[in-house]
Amino acid sequence: MSELKLDLESDLREAHDMVEGLADYLRGSEVYGSIGGLFGSGKQPALTIGALLLRLRRLNALRDQLSDAQQATLAATETRHDHLRKEWTRHYSAKIVREANSRLDAMRAYFEECRQNARLCASAYLPEAMRRTIVQEIAAFMEANGMPSQELATKMQGADGHLRRFTQPTEFIWAAELMPVYPKSNFWWLYTRPPFPEGN
Repeated sequence: MSELKLDLESDLREAHDMVEGLADYLRGSEVYGSIGGLFGSGKQPALTIGALLLRLRRLNALRDQLSDAQQATLAATETRHDHLRKEWTRHYSAKIVREANSRLDAMRAYFEECRQNARLCASAYLPEAMRRTIVQEIAAFMEANGMPSQELATKMQGADGHLRRFTQPTEFIWAAELMPVYPKSNFWWLYTRPPFPEGN
C-alpha cells in the first residue's frame, strides 16, 4: 500500500492476504504478524487488525473504482473477516486494544526526536501519520462495535497534543484521490506536517 499514489489493487490483495492469515494471527501472541508467514516477503506490510481495517474501509469508500471482480473479492474478504472476528471475539478484542496502545507508545520516540532534531522530525513524519491513522481506524471500529475505551481516547488526545505542537497546516499529505476517505475533521494530521528548518 502506498499513500502517495493510489493503488487499490494492492490494497485489495493485501487485505485478502491479511484475512487469509488472520486465524493464525489471532491465536498467536504477537501484535505485528506477517502475511507470508515466518519467511514472508519483507516488502509486505505487517499483519495487524488495524492495518486490515484501514484497507477494508478505504476499499469500501472507493468501491465504485473497483471492477466487478475486485468488488467480489472485497465482499468475500469482508465476509471471511466478519466470520473470524465473531469466532475469535475475545482474541480479536484483546489484539485490537494492544495494537492501538503499541502504535501510540511507538510515537513517543518520534516526539522525542522532534524535540531534539527539527529536520529529522520533518523527514520522518509520514510513518507517524500512518500510525496515527491506523489508531483512528481502530478507535472508530471499537466505537461502532460497542467497545469504546476512554483510556484509549485519553491516550490519543495526548499523542495529538504532541502532534499539534510539532506540525503546521499544509496540503493533504497523501494522494489527492484519498482525500474523500480521510476528511480533515477526523484525520487532521493528514493535513499538517512538521516544517523543514531553513538552512542546513
